[in-house]
Amino acid sequence: MTNAALVAQHYIAAWNETDPTRRRALLAEHWTEDAHYLDPMVRANGHADIDALIEAVQQRFPNVRFALHGTPDGHNDRVRFSWSLGLAGAEPVVIGTDFVQLAADGRIRSVTGFLDRVPAGA
Repeated sequence: MTNAALVAQHYIAAWNETDPTRRRALLAEHWTEDAHYLDPMVRANGHADIDALIEAVQQRFPNVRFALHGTPDGHNDRVRFSWSLGLAGAEPVVIGTDFVQLAADGRIRSVTGFLDRVPAGA
């Protein structure tokens, strides 16, 4: 079992990285090439789709950051953690919980996300 907190930190780092070159490097390092992401609003497959998704979220919510919300946990090849999205020092705009499946090498293979709190009109 890979360290759940470390997996969650790498995940959050990718979502917070605004430099496209560094973000793609984080995806290559911590996500499998065929990784997929699914939440109630979107589905993305592979590094290019996931990168485009992250960029779209950053454009939709400029100047906000993702942060861990609570303590990540996991077992076997699964990791669960909650996160928040908001301005520093302000109430989060979005809160969610993600379930991650890891590949044998410890990289993220799939993410299933649940949105626990979403602003009206999002």
